[in-house]
Amino acid sequence: MYSHQWLSGGDIALPTGKVVCIGRNYVEHAQELNNPVPDEPVLFIKPSTALVGTSSNVVLRAELAPIHYEAELSVLIDKPLTHASALDVQDAIAGIGVALDLTRREAQSALKEKGLPWEISKAFDGSCVQSPFVCVNKTDDLSAIQYGLDINGAPRQRGNTALMITPIISLICHLTQYFTLLPGDIVLTGTPKGVGQLHHGDSLSLSLSGDTVASFNCVVSSAVGGVVSDVVSP
Repeated sequence: MYSHQWLSGGDIALPTGKVVCIGRNYVEHAQELNNPVPDEPVLFIKPSTALVGTSSNVVLRAELAPIHYEAELSVLIDKPLTHASALDVQDAIAGIGVALDLTRREAQSALKEKGLPWEISKAFDGSCVQSPFVCVNKTDDLSAIQYGLDINGAPRQRGNTALMITPIISLICHLTQYFTLLPGDIVLTGTPKGVGQLHHGDSLSLSLSGDTVASFNCVVSSAVGGVVSDVVSP
């Protein structure tokens, strides 16, 4: 069962809430998927059941494969926010981490072509892999934070919040015009270029400001719980 954790150790005394996600918040990522750069943030939600931690292997369901990774800076909220000002948002950020927005890319493309919602490609159980959080002060500058994803020892994604189309504080202000954020909710702020497919046995490492915040392996499993090593082989 997922619960918010501090990187320094210990549980965070906040409930497990929803995850509000942002699509296409980096120009180069929009371009690599041949998507238009949006005029305003693209918003969607993952339920609390999408969240899994990084203290053990991340299990990918074989029947949902192929599954792609999208590394994102994540923001943990500790105060209610609705129609929030920049000062409200700054005061409600408890911590930051790195998350993987797991995506069934082929299913998503098929749904988009039909004009249908994305939920079964973006919001399935286990589709948000969340690192422990680093505590931030209410006055910390979030405008140039670096983060990254390595797979099997090789760099795959490198992000910097300075390159976001909509910066973090403005982004959260915007989404609270539509969705009330509650203590324990998480905001994923968009992924940089370099997304790709995960495979059975991949070893992943997430970093924040140059420091490793999570390391774990991916395991592909069948619906009945057996490990399937050849479904999405490298």
